[in-house]
Amino acid sequence: MPKIARELFALDVKNLKKPGFHSLGGVAGLSMRIAPSGGKAFILRAKVGAHRSDIGLGGYPTVSLAQAKERARKLLEDIRQGIDPIADKKLRKNNVEWTFKRCVEDYLKSHRAGWKNAKHAQQWENTLVTYAFPTMGGKNVKDITVGDVLESIEPNWLTKNETMVRVRSRIELVLAWAATRGYRSKENPAAWKGNLDATLLRPSKAHTVKHHESLPYVQMKSFMVRLRQIESVGAKCLEWLILTGTRSNEARGTTWEEIDFAKKSWTIPPERMKGGREHRVPLSPAAILLLRKMPKFEGTTYVFPGSSNEKTLSDMTLTQILRRMKVAAVPHGFRTSLIEWASEATNFSEEEREMALAHKIDSKTQAAYQRGDMFDKRRIMMNAWADYIKSV
Repeated sequence: MPKIARELFALDVKNLKKPGFHSLGGVAGLSMRIAPSGGKAFILRAKVGAHRSDIGLGGYPTVSLAQAKERARKLLEDIRQGIDPIADKKLRKNNVEWTFKRCVEDYLKSHRAGWKNAKHAQQWENTLVTYAFPTMGGKNVKDITVGDVLESIEPNWLTKNETMVRVRSRIELVLAWAATRGYRSKENPAAWKGNLDATLLRPSKAHTVKHHESLPYVQMKSFMVRLRQIESVGAKCLEWLILTGTRSNEARGTTWEEIDFAKKSWTIPPERMKGGREHRVPLSPAAILLLRKMPKFEGTTYVFPGSSNEKTLSDMTLTQILRRMKVAAVPHGFRTSLIEWASEATNFSEEEREMALAHKIDSKTQAAYQRGDMFDKRRIMMNAWADYIKSV
């Protein structure tokens, strides 16, 4: 065991300033390490087996000198009895702390920064808390089996298939994350191919996709007559959504800074786009006229602010307008109306139509050669759309 240095006391430890190691005495090997920044930490320098190790006892002053001495004595006694405190700590961490719940929490911490908004992380956590935690939340991640996964998702596989598909995928990702850190084997009991696909019905057969309710494009002219008779911020925002072919959150979040009147364009920043890419929208004369008529509300940069001015309109505001008009459609459905018109009544290409909606082009070959955003061609298309839905 190391020699016992002259014993230092609480006031001595407080007054230590010089960076480096300082032997504290009182307990063999007890030292204080002072970083160049001035931070202090207690260290036990001891021989464990054939190796000399520095074992952290905690930072000062969170850990007092008396507490550091007590911890050092306990560790030295463990070492005398043949216990490796470092290996024991790792073993306890792997075997006790790494439950599925703990893995989910750490997975979210490490991935949260890469997600567009806090809502996505909350949805992630909520689905696992609801469906996976009751079965495996407190279970050590290394012991999770196919049976645990099935118990979490199979009861709702047919009735809530879209949600269960997400839950299965999220379980698989968390278990893969745990495997790369050595907390469990590489075999993933939540994998679909060659695993759960042998037991569960394919998602495409387990549910029927329900598309957003939309208004047939041939009814758009008469609808726009009625919509333009409503004098409210919500109605103007809905008209803006229709003229630009954008999603509800994109339209509701429009700010004056995003509008370029000179270029007759609206640039939506990546953080407000579903695909995480900046999107330029060519503005038709009708869209420009709508903006010109909108007042600039004091205390906000939103073009269509909510009642408090500090927040955007709620999605329900637009939905309620349609309900009061007794129209069987949802705000998102007008994107379908636009595409149906472009597909059936015009010669605009599929690429133009997809780019107008800020959709990713599926073909890798097309995407590789399509370097631009077809802005000028899309302007012609959006002008034609605005002309088509003019009030009659």
